[in-house]
Amino acid sequence: IGLKTHKEIFQIAEHTHNTFLMHHVIVSQMYVDCYFREYISVTRSAEKYELKTQAKRVMDFFFVFFRGIAAMSLGRDAKHPKWREIGEKSVKTMTHLLEYSTWNFENKLMLLKAELHYLDGRNTMAEVSYQAAIVSARDHRFYHEEALGLELYGIFLVENKKIVKGLQQLRTAMKKYISWGALKKADAVLDLINLVTQTLQTWRV
Repeated sequence: IGLKTHKEIFQIAEHTHNTFLMHHVIVSQMYVDCYFREYISVTRSAEKYELKTQAKRVMDFFFVFFRGIAAMSLGRDAKHPKWREIGEKSVKTMTHLLEYSTWNFENKLMLLKAELHYLDGRNTMAEVSYQAAIVSARDHRFYHEEALGLELYGIFLVENKKIVKGLQQLRTAMKKYISWGALKKADAVLDLINLVTQTLQTWRV
């Protein structure tokens, strides 16, 4: 039969009314899009998810996490209140999940909180939360989420004029992605590092 694209697998799930398959296709697409910061695509997948899969599933926390990260990033750009509402809801849901497993959900909650603090302009609290998310992910051996935390923290620092420190976080994130085996993602972070470095050199000139 050959390999299928996400779109083809989703069409199969729709045609066969296989909600279990549909769930996994949508969440896996959100996973990839969130890591590559394709946040509009994440929110579109989230809307599709809500329309197509009504049943609660074990992996729903990924939906909450990725949608929250995407919404709060978009909220900083678009300033639309709906993005903040989605972010707040994500923090609330992850706080509830934390009661069941600190190991699985602590770093995700702290990263969502960091993004919400940043959205609200509470930069000191945001920085503390980014650092806590990174430490928690490392301690609980979620190395890919440690890399994501480092990347988002680095972006936060760069956007707030702490360029040198931000670049340090981004370089560490790139190394973590390489260790995880996500070479394409590491290349994307390297592109970001190069862009920031070039911009910094332009300012100095």
